[in-house]
Amino acid sequence: MDKILRFIVFNIGIFFVSFNIYVFLAPNEFAAGGLGGLTIVLHSFFPNLPIGLLMLILNVILFVIGFFFLGFEFGVKTIYASFASSIMVWAMENLFPLSGPISHDKFIQLVVGTIIASFGLVIVLKQNASTGGMDLLGMIVNKYFSIDIGKSVLMFDFSIAILSIVAFGLDNSLYAIFGIVFRSALIDYFTKQFNIRKEAVIVSQHCDQIKTFITNELGIGATVYSAKGAYTNENKEVIHIVVNRQEFVKLKKYINRIDEKAFITVHEATEVHKQLGHSPS
Repeated sequence: MDKILRFIVFNIGIFFVSFNIYVFLAPNEFAAGGLGGLTIVLHSFFPNLPIGLLMLILNVILFVIGFFFLGFEFGVKTIYASFASSIMVWAMENLFPLSGPISHDKFIQLVVGTIIASFGLVIVLKQNASTGGMDLLGMIVNKYFSIDIGKSVLMFDFSIAILSIVAFGLDNSLYAIFGIVFRSALIDYFTKQFNIRKEAVIVSQHCDQIKTFITNELGIGATVYSAKGAYTNENKEVIHIVVNRQEFVKLKKYINRIDEKAFITVHEATEVHKQLGHSPS
């Protein structure tokens, strides 16, 4: 059941990226980087080819290049995401044809579309995949020239945006460049939000029950250490734990149920590093 849910969420992320390409980028001729941007530029020269089909053709070409230079390093999920995105755009073209932009305000459309696509892309990245396209070229550059993948992809994105001047003019190219920068910032923001953990310190008279709940119900570890109350001078156990949002909600409900006097302090942790071979005891 968990695998099915992850697969559904994975496809929702792909759909958000595809939706942005079809509804916001293509009608406004925003070549805001990525394979979608390259497709939009090429579509201006080959208007008879559907955007989804053109994306599919480009994906095949890029995967042949990727396989030649990288083998299968890019992974099955990336292959699936790339082709699923192309098919989704193609399906939307046939099911919900658009005659032009959905609004006269280009900037609002760019902002809304970029927010939707960035959120979708982070969902895909959380599944240890990508939507392919320029990522494959970035991986090739990284392998042979030791340039960071993120910088390589950004370089290709800006190249596509600049190339769009030929097809759509300077104004649309500037919109595209803004979209690339805005997307990069949003991806960082959404990624941090997804990765936020709750660092909790718990002082309770029912530490044994709480420890059992943590290990048996949440399936994770915690660190327990001894402390002494400054006012009561009593020896106490203190539980220190790092959990995700859902785990914290469950833990908090359980503690409130068994010990209304429990003392809990909570901090947000944006980075948690777990060394191989080590885990909280």
